[in-house]
Amino acid sequence: MNSLPTLAPATAARPHKHAIKEYTRELLILVQPINSATTNEEVFRIFKAQEGLVSLPVVEDGRPIGLINRHIFMESLARPFHREIYLRKSCIAFMDKQPLVIEDGTSIEELSFRVLADSSKVLADGFIIVRDGYYLGLGLAQDMLGAVAHLQAEKNRLVMESIDYGSIIQQSLSRASREGMREHLPDHFLIWEPRDVVSGDFYHFQHFDDGFLIVLFDCTGHGVPGAFMTLIMSAFLQGAINAESCRDPARLIGEINRKVKVAMGQLDENPGAGTEAHSDDGMDAAFCWFDRRTRSLTYAGAHMPLMLVLPETDGVTVIDGDRHGVGYATTAMEQRWENHQLVLPAGTAVYLFSDGVFDQLGGDKRIAFGKRRVRACLTEHRDRSLPEQRHALLAALAEYQGEEPRKDDVSAIGFRV
Repeated sequence: MNSLPTLAPATAARPHKHAIKEYTRELLILVQPINSATTNEEVFRIFKAQEGLVSLPVVEDGRPIGLINRHIFMESLARPFHREIYLRKSCIAFMDKQPLVIEDGTSIEELSFRVLADSSKVLADGFIIVRDGYYLGLGLAQDMLGAVAHLQAEKNRLVMESIDYGSIIQQSLSRASREGMREHLPDHFLIWEPRDVVSGDFYHFQHFDDGFLIVLFDCTGHGVPGAFMTLIMSAFLQGAINAESCRDPARLIGEINRKVKVAMGQLDENPGAGTEAHSDDGMDAAFCWFDRRTRSLTYAGAHMPLMLVLPETDGVTVIDGDRHGVGYATTAMEQRWENHQLVLPAGTAVYLFSDGVFDQLGGDKRIAFGKRRVRACLTEHRDRSLPEQRHALLAALAEYQGEEPRKDDVSAIGFRV
């Protein structure tokens, strides 16, 4: 008579519960197998003796030939006359002849696909683990599911660590602009709130002896794709700025448009059904040059408005940008943008907003926050400092948003000249 197969101690068969399991061998449970000569009576005694034993492997010459499920076996023997008929017969009468057999070097990910493809019986029976076709032990579906969950959690952790570090890099790239604004714009605010850790919105400030250039841009997408686009746009912007180009924002936008279209192969302005698929990414932007000697502001925009609060004037003045994005396949290579030039009296407040502010859903009707509410907030708090206005704007947006999720990156720049 065969000796009773036993489960090996958990410490010998399984790694620490917090370890990340990557291969099937790490799910191994050592179970002594039986062979085809084992009777159902012996199988019955084994299951009775070991209540935690889910399945019993059947092996011939070291190779698995089947698997006996505890529940199915016990239920079958409980039927009328089955014990009298089958008890002394070979165990293969109740054996699944096509169990799932997995090599021990199989990855957990591949194992999960095999389990899903091999029907629901594996969830109840478990699977047999082999090396080069020779029996090693059993694996349980619940252990596999736990391993998959831990692997996914670990992958998510690594991705989030990378994205978090990407945020540090993105903020480092804009440090000079933040420091420049603090030094040369005594009364200003900056709002830069990524929806997903890293942002598709970006900003640039550069001071010159006679004035400064300030730029806010909103690239296609948000999160990681948007952040990649900000790196591309920032590189082209840095390469295009010089003492002459900064004074002509419309020309500067046009130069960046050409660079982006060429670099990303977005040259087809009228893509048709037979056109090879390609990216169609770009940015909305507002470029402003302020000349301190003449107090003139030159603004050019691509889908991004300029807002002004003039002293001793009611309301908010809005100047809309051109209706052409920068770099997109549908934007012409030689597209031109328009400069708007204004002489600003002392104390004028200037504002740039990305559409994440205007488009945020909320309120009782779940509609966009909109430009009207932004203008109302600016008008109400016009006499306050720009940092105080920033607080008021964010408070109004948060109250309006309520329980709605953040729709997009939110960015804005305000400064008084």
